[in-house]
Amino acid sequence: MTEQAALVSEFKAAFGDDAKSDLLSRLTRIRWPDEGTATDWSQGVPLPYMKELCEYWSNDYDLERVTKRLNRFAQITTNIHGTDIHALHVRSPHPDAMPLIMTHGWPGSIVEFLDVIEPLTNPTAFGGDAANAFHVVCPSLPGYGFSGRPTGTGWGVEQIADAWVELMVRLGYERFGAQGGDWGAFISIKLGQVAPERVAGIHLNLGVGSPDVLIALGDLTPEEEDYLGRFQYYADNEAGYSTQQSTKPQTLGYGLADSPSGQAAWILEKFHNWTDCDGDPRNVLSWDVLLDNISLYWLTNSATSSARLYWESLKAIFLDFAAVEVPVGYTLFPKDSFALSERWAKTRFPDLRHYSVVEKGGHFAALEQPATFVDEVRTAFRSMRD
Repeated sequence: MTEQAALVSEFKAAFGDDAKSDLLSRLTRIRWPDEGTATDWSQGVPLPYMKELCEYWSNDYDLERVTKRLNRFAQITTNIHGTDIHALHVRSPHPDAMPLIMTHGWPGSIVEFLDVIEPLTNPTAFGGDAANAFHVVCPSLPGYGFSGRPTGTGWGVEQIADAWVELMVRLGYERFGAQGGDWGAFISIKLGQVAPERVAGIHLNLGVGSPDVLIALGDLTPEEEDYLGRFQYYADNEAGYSTQQSTKPQTLGYGLADSPSGQAAWILEKFHNWTDCDGDPRNVLSWDVLLDNISLYWLTNSATSSARLYWESLKAIFLDFAAVEVPVGYTLFPKDSFALSERWAKTRFPDLRHYSVVEKGGHFAALEQPATFVDEVRTAFRSMRD
């Protein structure tokens, strides 16, 4: 065993019986708000919808389901910069597979990747080519899920990127690809900027560029007008959660840590607004899948610690549109919060190897459209393999 490998421990996901009993008890004692003056989602999650979710959570959902799903895969923990990092680490049976670190965001988790790991690691079992195989590493962000909670400030995007480099080296990967959406996109971009000698390339399913740069290009297409408008729509209609989490996450945390219905609604609203679901998340994701993600937040009590990433990095990521010189692939899922046209993307990613607009999908691409996601990741990295 190498010195680096000795720093890594095997891990199995589990929730304590007390935590599960406490959740079920709280779900029987919810104090509901009034129904509100709007019956649609314009003021947030409608009361009947929320009651139905919590009833299912209490009576029908298997609280062991998410840990069973996680424990189908090999997992590790390792302490980096004083914080324990948890990750799925699934090696491909194909020896020439490309190492790939995939990073989730908020309010997602490593649950997003559970349906794509096997097709990525073992493509021949799913009708694919061994030349497209990956060794997959899916870390839980610091403060999320089974990763540790940072005890001091400084755990922003750049420190996480630095930790991901250390994680991959400890797992035996000197050079690797990176993939991400939401915070995972910003962390993957930062990896390409701070460790270009390690990063063979990145694939993004969220693209953010400077609006001023697009305007300066001139002769905007109707699609580019729409993409530009998404910035303003987000600021006017979607940014309340990020303002709170980036300014006073601790205050927010008292409510979310004490109320399972509050935690569920805080997350569920974004799955409604950001998925390609025609108005109901259940059109693309089952109650079980939605509750896998929600339960991971609740049962690990990570609402507050996960929100602190916004306090650390939100302002910085929307002020820094520096170029990324490593090869980049970008897939635009049509209902995502932000989107880049190809020429706009090239202003930030000069070595843009792959650009694609797919037919369906939103912010949680791997969860909503796993087959499309797998195809896009394979295609994007074909020209980036050493």
